[in-house]
Amino acid sequence: MRSSRSYLGWTLILALLPLAPRAVHAQEVSGLALAAAMEETLVDVIARNEVSVVAIARIRRQQPGDALNLELRPDPFGRPAATIGPPELTDPDFIPNEYATGVVVDRRGLILTAYHVLGEESDYYVRTHDGKFYQAWIKGADPRSDLAVLATEAVDLEPITFGDAAVLKKGRFVVALGNPYAIARDGQVSASWGIVSNLARKAPPVPDVTDSSGKPTLHHYGTLIQTDAKLNLGTSGGPLLSLDGKMIGLTVSLAAIRGYETAAGYAIPVDETFRRVVRTLKQGREVEYGFLGIQPSNLRPQEIRSGIEGIRVDWVVPGTPAARYGLQPDDIVTAVDGHAIREADSFVLQVGKLPVESVTRLSLVRNGRQRTVDVTLAKYPVRGKQVITSRPDPWRGMRIDYATAVVDAKGPARGGLAFVDDAVTVTEVQEGTPAWQSGLRPGMQVSHVGRTAVRTPKEFHNAVAGKSGPLQLRLVDDDENPVRTVPPGT
Repeated sequence: MRSSRSYLGWTLILALLPLAPRAVHAQEVSGLALAAAMEETLVDVIARNEVSVVAIARIRRQQPGDALNLELRPDPFGRPAATIGPPELTDPDFIPNEYATGVVVDRRGLILTAYHVLGEESDYYVRTHDGKFYQAWIKGADPRSDLAVLATEAVDLEPITFGDAAVLKKGRFVVALGNPYAIARDGQVSASWGIVSNLARKAPPVPDVTDSSGKPTLHHYGTLIQTDAKLNLGTSGGPLLSLDGKMIGLTVSLAAIRGYETAAGYAIPVDETFRRVVRTLKQGREVEYGFLGIQPSNLRPQEIRSGIEGIRVDWVVPGTPAARYGLQPDDIVTAVDGHAIREADSFVLQVGKLPVESVTRLSLVRNGRQRTVDVTLAKYPVRGKQVITSRPDPWRGMRIDYATAVVDAKGPARGGLAFVDDAVTVTEVQEGTPAWQSGLRPGMQVSHVGRTAVRTPKEFHNAVAGKSGPLQLRLVDDDENPVRTVPPGT
């Protein structure tokens, strides 16, 4: 019996031996096929999108006494470099000190890039994948989103296709395109690939003279995509692509900032806010953000341990929607439009990315009782230089804005921040115009047009629309001359 079993066992082993190499070989073929398929996918994604990636050269405008803002390649034969002046852009010896990457977003020559690469007043030049150079100018720029759009005279460019970063998950494969130094030389885009390492990362606080919080952009509150795809020097403004060939992020160079992994790359996600900002910048208009008017703070450790979730209202800024709709210090906000809130930064992000005049629902707890409050947001006072090339015409020589869009440094509230409710603020008055002649000046606040109360620019423009004769404007906090009569004219 034992010998019969042994015989059968050896027979089975010998019968299976010829099959073993076949199984291993089948696995090898299957693995190679998968690798080849992945390889073809990467090749296709790069080929379809590299035509939409450009190099941006920034040449700082020379001031008297400045050194030339260029660098000459060392002569391979040791001869001294020429010093007779800047060569032509097409000269291979010409290397501007600053490069960045850009993405085509419109066939008519519109290029999207990162705001921070624009630097101080400069001349900009774009080189496309086919080696053509174009002078560029800023169509629109927004420091809060760190996005900017350049315009060129190029035509028939190939715009990139936006995807949706909202569906991203950790571990998804991504492709990054950039390296403007190579694009500017021969039009060749460099590519790298990796995975999504993390989501909703925060840019580290930075010293900023325009924002004492050190958080001048939305990305300081937790928006960024983190990837292990290698981002070469100067790749800010390049596309981060999903494997279906759509752009799901705009790369930014944060790896060298203290506190961030040097091997990591980061990208601004293509989400609803991103698309809204890009649409606005392509039109040259101002990007506006919602503003509530509270100082949020994180809950105390003992409150968190007890199961309470949300953020605390530390204080309410006078003259803001928060004050108008009755928010109070020590209210605990638990959700914004149904999105649960667990820390102050996430609250600032959820409210701050909404458009001006959005109606947002706040869920909160006050004295142990839950309630909801629907609030119409005012306008956030964006710090930093915005570039707006398409603005509404002034009314009789003056422009106005939301009162909350202009910070009153002399306000009595904490931090020197206070606003006047139920009024709009005069932001600009052209000399010699009817508004100037009536005594209106920047900083004055208008509460009424005739007998019509105005709180927003839309209400103001509706009140003056179709009025051709002299018009009375009532001012706030001007006891000596509270009414200014503005004659007709422009």
